[in-house]
Amino acid sequence: MQMTTIAISQPMQAHDDNTTIAPTSKPTHVIIGVSEGRLPRIVAITRGSVPAATSVAAAMTVESSTKKPDAQFPQTLDAGLQIGEMPTLLPTQSEGWTGTPAIQAARNGVEVFPKFTVTHIESNASSVTFDAADNIAKLALTMTVAIGSEGLIRVDTTLTNTGESPLTIQRMAPVLPLPPQVSEVESCTGHHLRERALQRQALTEGVFAKESRMGRPNFNATTLLTAGERGFGFEHGFVISAHVAFSGNTTTFIERTPYTHGVIGGGELPYMGEIELAQGETYHAPRLLVGIGEGLNEVSAKFHTYLRMLHPELAKPRPVMLNTWEAMYFAQSEGKVIALADRAAEVGVERFVIDDGWFKGRRDDTKALGDWQVDSTLWPEGLGTVAHHVHDLGMEFGLWFEPEMISPDSDVARAHPDWMLAPNGERLPMASRAQQVIDLTNPAAAAYVEHAIDTLVSEYHIDYIKWDHNRFLTEPLSPASGRPAVHKQTEAFYAIVDHLRDRHPGLEIESCSSGGGRIDAGVLARCSRVWASDCTDPVERADIQRGTSLLVPPEMIGEHISESPNHATRRATSLTMRASMAFFGHLGIEWNIMKLSDADLQQLKSWVDLYKQRRQDIPQGVLVHADTPDPAIRVDGLIAPDRSRAVFRFAVVSSSQDYPYGLVRLPGLDDAACYRIRPLGGITRYEQEFSPNCRTALSWWTDEGTSVDGATLTQWGIRPPQLAPEHAVLIEVTRE
Repeated sequence: MQMTTIAISQPMQAHDDNTTIAPTSKPTHVIIGVSEGRLPRIVAITRGSVPAATSVAAAMTVESSTKKPDAQFPQTLDAGLQIGEMPTLLPTQSEGWTGTPAIQAARNGVEVFPKFTVTHIESNASSVTFDAADNIAKLALTMTVAIGSEGLIRVDTTLTNTGESPLTIQRMAPVLPLPPQVSEVESCTGHHLRERALQRQALTEGVFAKESRMGRPNFNATTLLTAGERGFGFEHGFVISAHVAFSGNTTTFIERTPYTHGVIGGGELPYMGEIELAQGETYHAPRLLVGIGEGLNEVSAKFHTYLRMLHPELAKPRPVMLNTWEAMYFAQSEGKVIALADRAAEVGVERFVIDDGWFKGRRDDTKALGDWQVDSTLWPEGLGTVAHHVHDLGMEFGLWFEPEMISPDSDVARAHPDWMLAPNGERLPMASRAQQVIDLTNPAAAAYVEHAIDTLVSEYHIDYIKWDHNRFLTEPLSPASGRPAVHKQTEAFYAIVDHLRDRHPGLEIESCSSGGGRIDAGVLARCSRVWASDCTDPVERADIQRGTSLLVPPEMIGEHISESPNHATRRATSLTMRASMAFFGHLGIEWNIMKLSDADLQQLKSWVDLYKQRRQDIPQGVLVHADTPDPAIRVDGLIAPDRSRAVFRFAVVSSSQDYPYGLVRLPGLDDAACYRIRPLGGITRYEQEFSPNCRTALSWWTDEGTSVDGATLTQWGIRPPQLAPEHAVLIEVTRE
């Protein structure tokens, strides 16, 4: 097999105070091979020095390029097809691929088997775009493979119907090859209140897929699907990770056949007949994002930078917020909310958000969704009195909505029963929380929802929307079109958010979906915050936030200090544990602080003040997680991009196998530097965290701390304080 190679490389950028990729990260390069009669394939994805490959400038055709033997193409053996398997970016049976077809389409209910021919290629130093066509099947394909400045590989794919008859799209899932050294797969599992728990298994022959058919990624969505060397961790081992940037039904998968090392890829999961193209129409598949690195920390840093570049507002201090939900649930009144706002301002809160229960008739979760008008019995003068009061206190004003849902027991549903997604005209889908899904693919319904929100944002100068999404999309047929609606429903959601942000510059929107049910790079291109979980228990949050942070930068993750015992788990924890676990993210309070004594309120305020100081010192840091052999402990760090300072959290989530704890390393620091380590905020803050069994003091645990070289901290470690289980401390690290 003869092949032409094209090399593209990660654009280089200088490391400065705004660079959040770890300085030790090596640049990414991709070599793409083009062979006559086949779509392009990935020859290699490498890190480090630029590979010696033929770079093609501007434009080329396969016929005019210089070819050389393909050093990776397999021999043909007995009992198979004429050509051995070497999957392209969109492998099909026409090229000898026997795995899952990457593209599935049909005309008049009959499968189309495409065979694409590359017609044109454009490339530059960091991207390559190729056009291909099947003139018999009447298909035109365009794919772009690019490397962003953060080091992620971006695969964008479009398919156009060039035939006269409609074309139904069933699957469009580009893939990249796995290198030979990978042998394990890591993904996420979970459920409500236990989202994104990491799970691992051997890479075996067959398909491992994380699929969602719930109209959103859901609680068990794999933020990153990763293949890696045996025993890889956050800090070590080669890994390759994939993510599909879309908020509807998706699949992210790894497939290995007996004939290949395997592929990793993903795409949308449309229902039958959901995506149909008329002649000349084009389907844009969701972007596939792929990163490689030495350990998950390096790959995650690339995804963090990718998302940060989409949200310049994240570089500003993230305002401390208070959300009213766990403070009062549905028992809202103007007087209670104003009193809570006054108390919040005393603590140092900068954004005050009224949660579910403010609109007419909403006294519980069984009715009134969709009636987005202010309840005059609760707010005699509308929300204006509260909104003005909050703004006068110097805080931003936020409001909860669940715009994609509708209660059958609501004025809007009674007026427009055809606005609900339903399998047929005789019944609705199985109820969830006594609510259904409003059909945003119906232009009238979408216009109503957008206008209702826009009116309130304008009238009350709303700065922030908590956008919830509390049910699965099951049997999601649109009465307006007669077709399944998840794809267009997702696009309609995107459009409403985009319109609101365009009309109201500075408006921030949080993606909340029963907590963490909709967290992906599609929604995060528009929303600058996610609510990771309805579980605010800090012990549970230790791993929920770790799994979330594989994709999401910490300042986009809502991490709140809540009441103890926790409302979801009934577990009692110290304020220090709760505040420490919320310290790296976007800090909030989920608590009826009206019940606090003045002394307790001052203690909470001291944590808010300490967070604000950290926010100033490290506004956007490199988040690292340490690999530790002890399953009882978690070591996480937030490091300034120049590695001049950091904060590390040492948390104990259960009884340890070691007594006392073994040494813990602080990864990500500069080996050549010398650092001072000490308790962040002073030793008195952590007096109640220590185990009652301690007989002696820890020598370095003083307000002055001690000086340790970076190599010792990163490679060997320090003795941590002996904490009681379910307690935590924060360690300040400053270059001397």
